[in-house]
Amino acid sequence: MWSEEITRMSDFPNIQTAAESLLREGKVDLIIGYQAGTSPVRTTPAFIRSAEQASSLVWNPFCENNLSVYLPKRKERIGLIAKGCDARSAVVALQEKQIDRDHLMIIGIPCSGIIDRKKLASAVDIDKVKGFSLVQGAVLLEIEGGGTAKVDLGEFLPASCKSCSQRNAPVADLFIGQRSEEPKIEDEFADVRDFEALSSPERWQYFTAMAEKCIRCYACRSACPLCYCQECIVDQTQPQWFGKTTAKEDVLAYHIMRAFHLAGRCVDCGACSRACPMGIDLRLLNKKLRKEVQELYGYTPGLNPDETPAMGAYKADDPQDCITEK
Repeated sequence: MWSEEITRMSDFPNIQTAAESLLREGKVDLIIGYQAGTSPVRTTPAFIRSAEQASSLVWNPFCENNLSVYLPKRKERIGLIAKGCDARSAVVALQEKQIDRDHLMIIGIPCSGIIDRKKLASAVDIDKVKGFSLVQGAVLLEIEGGGTAKVDLGEFLPASCKSCSQRNAPVADLFIGQRSEEPKIEDEFADVRDFEALSSPERWQYFTAMAEKCIRCYACRSACPLCYCQECIVDQTQPQWFGKTTAKEDVLAYHIMRAFHLAGRCVDCGACSRACPMGIDLRLLNKKLRKEVQELYGYTPGLNPDETPAMGAYKADDPQDCITEK
């Protein structure tokens, strides 16, 4: 566990000074954060190993990647710059012994949600955006030719941000700035309930349409911070459990299997849906199982690194509603 010296550190003015200080003083070996991407509306993961490199770090509404995907099996002392969903994923990684607690410093940052670039592209020509500035609750885009476009952050949030009730890291060894006010979400699972209300043929039609669009690129698996198996079951050939074709039955088997592997673990960060090149809403199936685990066991993943995950714990009085007599 981090020393009291670390946990008592006062807030830094920004991420850059925090990272510079931590690296210069030898508190961590590596800072994982964000740096500018190939355009103003994109960022890319940054791996900072020296205090001199810290000036390249950024934090803005375009920092969409869930950086905890880089944690499993690392041996360095890592400082992870984490918005709420990243931090919750990191907590699951700690629970599942993918990284030692002494090797991970969670650096919390206030998050008001990230911009969905697909939504943004439907409103402005993002290839012509030359820069941006942040104003209260909005982003002012500088357009090629001297024009501007004001983007209301609330209108361009991805679905995962709209239903997020924990935008601040629930566990943070260091928090930079002031914590965001947590939004009041009336029903986190409203979209799941709407899906459950559909008829069986309508639900089947939804999954069939999903299977027809999926190209089995595995971008969802690569982006997910909790798909860390060295060899995925779909890649095994001895024995071969699933076909690797884009036939409907093979695609559905893959997504259903993956959803069950994430049951009680997925924190609904939305990384899978953002990574999908075909625009499939992969969150819905995962969120359905998250809802079932919460209702059955009263468990929300990613809040306490010392807690045993719901699907890894056994209690004599666990509900047995899934078992019926024939």
